[in-house]
Amino acid sequence: MLLACVGVQLFYAAYFFWPFARRAPEAPADAPGPDAEPVSVIVCARNELDNLRRLLPLLLQQDYPAGFEIILIDDRSEDDTYLYAQQLAQYYHDRVRLVSVARTPRGFAPKKYALTLGIKTARYPRLLFTDADCIPATNQWLRLMQRGFSAPGQSADLVVGFSAYTEAPGFLNQLIRFETLLTAAQYLSFAWRGWPYMGVGRNLAYTRACFTATKGFASHIRQLSGDDDLLVQDAVRAGQRVTVVADPPAHTLSEPAATWAVWWHQKRRHLSAGRAYRFPDRLRVGTFLVANMLFYLAAVVLVFSPNNWIPLAVVCVLRTLFVSAVYARLSRRLAQSVTVGLLPVLDLVYFVQYLALGISLFLNRTLRWK
Repeated sequence: MLLACVGVQLFYAAYFFWPFARRAPEAPADAPGPDAEPVSVIVCARNELDNLRRLLPLLLQQDYPAGFEIILIDDRSEDDTYLYAQQLAQYYHDRVRLVSVARTPRGFAPKKYALTLGIKTARYPRLLFTDADCIPATNQWLRLMQRGFSAPGQSADLVVGFSAYTEAPGFLNQLIRFETLLTAAQYLSFAWRGWPYMGVGRNLAYTRACFTATKGFASHIRQLSGDDDLLVQDAVRAGQRVTVVADPPAHTLSEPAATWAVWWHQKRRHLSAGRAYRFPDRLRVGTFLVANMLFYLAAVVLVFSPNNWIPLAVVCVLRTLFVSAVYARLSRRLAQSVTVGLLPVLDLVYFVQYLALGISLFLNRTLRWK
């Protein structure tokens, strides 16, 4: 079982992760590109005054010749988010538009309902999404994500991007950035290989036609999570084409959770959507996760068999060196730095906490939006 698990891990690393990390660089911002279509940038905010004061100036500074608008959705905020957004919309009346949500219909997921109103308000057929607690990595973010719709050799209906977390002291920050890296390695490389299954709402773009083809969020409007990954699931079912834009200038940056409790709540909400994935996607993702968890379980069991200590040590060391080398290469390509010496520890803790999260969701499925 140990060798079978190692074989599965090596396959994923060699077929998905390593080739994705080594793929050709995407076209830089100053290269000629398809920049003729205007874009609606949609931001949903609830009690995000301080974050909006940081984000909105950076959005307004985006370098995009074809023009863009910002749809700012105030989702029942109780602070001064509405007043700030209103002032901004008045001052930049040609660039910023405000949508205010006073109440959410009973049983509807608040963010999905708010996003639906924002999408209906948007003037342009191409939509780019981010969250209020994010910032674009560069002023070329909009331009580079837009180019994903006209990637060389194909056109796309949906563009999957990457959102990194900023670096801070402490083991929790290391774990969050490693988890983000490993999650991105899966959904970006799978999409690059032709099997898209999710995206992150902090950096995601799709057309209004794509949203219509999925019937919006109708299939999961009552489910709290999934405004990003479940929409990608529906888009793939509807035959929509997906491309990847993942080079660092096209990233968004977020502040990671500062405490274990906040991070645990976030992960529970994110993972709860996985039950609604298509079976082939659950099989691909599940095989990778189960192989890693069983690897550690088998290694612990074999430790108690002295006759197996030497071959166990050889297999574990070789596996760890190869996997760590792949993850280190991915971290450089995605500019999501991790401490290489901590990779074996982070890998172990990641899969242990993933098992704990799964058990937690099985025992208690109650979730809440902030």
